[in-house]
Amino acid sequence: MKAGSAASPLWTVEALAQATGGTLTGLPAGAIGGMSIDTRTLQPGDAFFAIRGDNSDGHAYVTMAQARGAALSVVEHARLAEMPEGATLLAVDDVLAALEQTGRAARARTGARIVGVTGSVGKTTTKEALALALGADGPTHASAASYNNHWGVPLSLARMPQHSAYGVFELGMNHAGEIATLVDMVRPHVAIITTIEPVHIAQFEGIEGIADAKAEIFTGVEPGGAAVLNCDNPHFARLAAAARAAGIDTIIGFGEADEAQARLTSVNLQPHMSTAMADIMGESVSFKVGLPGRHIVQNALAVLAAAKLAGADLCLAALALSELGPPPGRGVRTTLAVKAGMATLIDESYNANPASMRAALAVLGTTPPTGRGRRLAVLGDMLELGPQGEAMHRELAGAASVADLVFCAGPLMRALWEALPENRRGAWAPDAAALLPLVAPRLRGGDVIMVKGSNGSRMGPLARALIERFPAGSLAETAETSE
Repeated sequence: MKAGSAASPLWTVEALAQATGGTLTGLPAGAIGGMSIDTRTLQPGDAFFAIRGDNSDGHAYVTMAQARGAALSVVEHARLAEMPEGATLLAVDDVLAALEQTGRAARARTGARIVGVTGSVGKTTTKEALALALGADGPTHASAASYNNHWGVPLSLARMPQHSAYGVFELGMNHAGEIATLVDMVRPHVAIITTIEPVHIAQFEGIEGIADAKAEIFTGVEPGGAAVLNCDNPHFARLAAAARAAGIDTIIGFGEADEAQARLTSVNLQPHMSTAMADIMGESVSFKVGLPGRHIVQNALAVLAAAKLAGADLCLAALALSELGPPPGRGVRTTLAVKAGMATLIDESYNANPASMRAALAVLGTTPPTGRGRRLAVLGDMLELGPQGEAMHRELAGAASVADLVFCAGPLMRALWEALPENRRGAWAPDAAALLPLVAPRLRGGDVIMVKGSNGSRMGPLARALIERFPAGSLAETAETSE
């Protein structure tokens, strides 16, 4: 959905020029309905920011942006001579800095209640749940996909309509100091930390360093704001102390612990969803979450607490959670037409760390196969774990016991492979590409196959290859005939 329209543009040309301090040149600009840094997804009326990435320079795509109907392109003064003749341009000193300035201006002009989300695991799904929960109460803007870094956050802010009632932003990091910079732009009224786990731990001396880096989110919380923290995580006290040190008086713990102010009182975990009851800051609420897994229910508690703190209707927020679906690579289920019937693929390939791997395996354990089917775990290396990486892979053996067969790809996953009992070893290969031909022939009707690994382990292409090799549509005619 477009953020703005010709009748009610996201930005006027004058306001964008003022926000960036840029100079307009070339043909007059039309109404600005959106913001883009990628011509592949640019829509007519978008402002195109020609930022320089690690592998490409947006200035090389200004002609394409114009052809696709961009309202204008934001470019560097020093590159004006390279731009196509007659292009509609906004010239600035630094394009990424101009995007940040636009994001800050968007934040300054809105009266929306803002929620910021970080944590080692579950940020994106929690952000999506917040968008649903708050969206049930009023116009809500949320960052797209996992736009949680140095360009994703200001782009998400720049796309926020001025009259939004709520805004939801995800903040990520892989080194200290990163979140402090991002939260200075977002300035949330409510800050959520989903959990602290050994993710990106290779960049830190220990897990306490990860907790401290995540706690940087408190430095940007608006006066009178609140922190929502995982009461069941062993780093809760450390985070709460950091929140208090940042001047935050309202600290809400969520979880199953007796002292949690957003406390789970009962839960019923199902293969495709969960139902639960909770006490949210003294208010009893029942809800259904449209995704499976105890970890999803846990983070739903944080969502409901944040919604209440932001002033949204708690009952509407709870009802909306039933509509929650998985983002790409985070539990999307696809039917495969394999030999002797249909199988279910659970694509968890977006990323992996010890906590998310255990959570995904737990979901596999609650998903029953049919007929003679089995539970299969297809796992790739978890990266950026430092010297303890091999041990962390080996320690997954207990969690992997839910699978009838485990297929492993990568040198680190060799440690898990060797820790498995013989009867659960499916196959091991040095990488995902080499594992694919070992997995595919073993699939049969009724199987449930869960694929997971860090992005760098390339398990995503493996999942897509299985979908392409066993398209469910190939059995559609047979299924229709049998009905």
